[in-house]
Amino acid sequence: METIVIVGGGAGGLELATYLGNKLGKRKRAKVLLIDRNPTHLWKPLLHEVATGSLDDGTDAVSYRAHAANHGFQFQQGTLTGVNREQREVILAPIVDEQGEELVKERHISYDKLIIAIGSKSNDFGTKGVAEHCIFLDGSEQAKQFQQRMLELFLKFSHSQDKDVKIAIVGGGATGIELSAELYNAVAHLNEYGFGKLDRASLKVTLVEAGPRLIPALTEKVSNSALSELRKAGVDVRLNTMITEAVEGALITKDGEKIEADLMVWAAGIKAPDFTKEFGFETNRLNQIEVKDTLQTTIDPNVFVIGDCAALIQDGKAIPPRAQAAHQMATQCGKNIVALSEGKEMKPFRFRDKGSLLSFSHFGTVGNLMGNLMKGDMFIEGKIARLAYLSLYRMHQVALHGWFKTGLILLVGQINRFLRPSMKLH
Repeated sequence: METIVIVGGGAGGLELATYLGNKLGKRKRAKVLLIDRNPTHLWKPLLHEVATGSLDDGTDAVSYRAHAANHGFQFQQGTLTGVNREQREVILAPIVDEQGEELVKERHISYDKLIIAIGSKSNDFGTKGVAEHCIFLDGSEQAKQFQQRMLELFLKFSHSQDKDVKIAIVGGGATGIELSAELYNAVAHLNEYGFGKLDRASLKVTLVEAGPRLIPALTEKVSNSALSELRKAGVDVRLNTMITEAVEGALITKDGEKIEADLMVWAAGIKAPDFTKEFGFETNRLNQIEVKDTLQTTIDPNVFVIGDCAALIQDGKAIPPRAQAAHQMATQCGKNIVALSEGKEMKPFRFRDKGSLLSFSHFGTVGNLMGNLMKGDMFIEGKIARLAYLSLYRMHQVALHGWFKTGLILLVGQINRFLRPSMKLH
């Protein structure tokens, strides 16, 4: 029986494992194995809500082991350290506990087909001091670390009130924008839960962007609307401001200005993990692995790559590292692997940009939609934009659980609005 190994349980990897598990694994046509370093999955665009406590990852996270049992694939927890293409095996690092005791030895897992879906991580561009003094939002653990430090700052303020709470965020992309707005939503709720006289006036959020406008990949109208919404919420947005160094309690700009902050977040760019360069594939300057339009690597037809770590140029443009691209890649990759198992021809992947949306918590939602009914894109905002934004996550849930279970998840979510606090406070 053929063994299909998927490394990385992000948006694309888990959707692909679910599809192949249902299509091949349950029917004993192939062994499907998913590998991820974490025990649970959380949709990455939600990390800013976990960071502020607006979302409880314990409720929304998906257990890989439980999901695997329900969808015909297997799961192993582990961190990828190498790919041996000659032997057709992946190498996983040993697993150790907090005391350094080895729980699981290094493993070599054989494959017939390998799909690499290890996602991306923050790119600090080698900026001095960033790794030591800034928090990245690459995963749930970092988001929870941010929330813990945020609550400690607010607790300190609620008992001393001798200074404002200052938070600086570098990067005017989706993560930086949505985190900035969500912080002001968090303050409003924390005031209700007894954090002294904490209010929007006592929180000073600075969003720093090196370019002339926010989210340059989107239209200027969306950028201007995002800037307006952020400033309306209370965010101090600094455009054309490059950070050259991070020190304890401050960011240093190219002009020598010091932006003081109690908590600093770096969300200025992403790249694939550095170790992808060691696998023997063709990679670009962002460490992404070059793939053909079938999503197979240019070096080895038995290895596919999807999501943020895949480099593919279409119509002169690189496929953007966004959740919708990972979703579409997972869908086509799954169909191609099934086609191979049936002796049929694979079809090329074509990215169809559905547009982009930005949520400013309860302050508003803006974005642009693209589709077959219009030429170019359409700017949307307000309730329609909010519904479209929420639908992105629901479609991910449908891909994992199906329509019926997703409907039940929606119902439980509505019930929890009455049973649970609006903020995660621990």
